[in-house]
Formats: sequence, C-alpha cells, structure tokens
Amino acid sequence: MKLTHSAAHYIPLNPTIRRMESASKTCRGCDLWKNATQTVFGEGAPKARMMFVGEQPGDQEDLQGHPFVGPAGRILDRALSEAGISRDEVYVTNAVKHFKSEPRGKRRIHKKPSAGEVEACRPWLEAEIRAVRPEIVVCLGATAAQSLLGRGFKVMTSRGQVMPFPLAQFAVATVHPSAILRMRDDESRHSAMRDFVKDLKQVRAWLDRRQPLKTGT
Repeated sequence: MKLTHSAAHYIPLNPTIRRMESASKTCRGCDLWKNATQTVFGEGAPKARMMFVGEQPGDQEDLQGHPFVGPAGRILDRALSEAGISRDEVYVTNAVKHFKSEPRGKRRIHKKPSAGEVEACRPWLEAEIRAVRPEIVVCLGATAAQSLLGRGFKVMTSRGQVMPFPLAQFAVATVHPSAILRMRDDESRHSAMRDFVKDLKQVRAWLDRRQPLKTGT
C-alpha cells in the first residue's frame, strides 16, 4: 500500500471519538506505525472542558495502548491532583499517535518526531478537538504547542498565557511532564513541578470563572 503521508485519508465519516479510535488502528499516514506496537489514541471524558495534548506515546503507552500511563503520565496525574483537577474530567491525547524510538541495548529510547510526522498526524488531533469540543486545549511541551499554535511558538516565552484558539475556544502551553523527569537533581525537579502545578491551577481557576458551555441541540 502506498503511503499517503497524511492521516486525513483514514478519518471516518461522522468522526466520533469511538469511530476514530477504531479507524486509527490501521492508520498508515506516516512510517511510524512500522516500528510501533500499536496506535495510541486519546482517551478521557467525551465532552471534557480541558484537553491535554502531549508529544507522542512513550514506551509504556505503546505497550499498553493508552496515553499517559508511563512515568510522565504519573507526573501528570500528580500535578492534576495537586491542581484540583480529576483525570476523569479531562481528555488526554498526543500530537503523534505512534511511539517513535531508537534501540539502545534492550531498551527503546524516545526519539523526537519530525515536523513531517507531526504534520501527517495532525488531522487526527484536529478531529479529536472538534469531536470533544473542549473550552481550552493545554499543550504539553513544544511539539504539541508548535503543532497547534505554529512552528515558531516558544513555550518558555508564552508559557501559561491563555490565548484564543480557532479549534476550541482557547489554548495555553506549558511544559511536558517528561521535562520534569529529566531534571538533574531533586531541587530542580521540585521547582519544575511547582511551576507545572501552578500552570494547571491557573487553567483550573480560569475555567472556574467561566460557566460551563451549553451543548448544542
């Protein structure tokens, strides 16, 4: 089968989350499927007010078939809890749906997806946002932010700033939880975690000041 270099051809008619999750299992929109165990689609509340978008599945996500279940997912869960946000009330996904890695001994090490791979997978992400209709999309890290907010977007320059976003209502960017894991020492990790929780608390407070959206008829 000739690759199309875009996931757009695999998105089903009337793209509900359930239908897209099923269709994504056979996506060949880029070459990443060849070395991945499986597609890892988004999960969570079907009409969540908050959607969190990371970069790509990690090793554990690839093996288990669920997003944010590895070490970075545990950091995200802890930060959500400290910010007063339940994982059950959000939707979590990634800009890229297959794990990109390189072998290092018996381990598979994360490898950053290319701009072309992110672009090829973006139709899935955009369709997810349209299906869930969140009020705010939280971009976790540079890959997610640049996928949705433009390649020139700099997370550390605009971190925590709520901005209008055409696919939802608003978007905000912060660090990816894996960045906290990569800190060199405990003090740096604790500081980064405090800042991450602070960002999520700001999102929580911003939503609390707004009335929940009324669903369409």
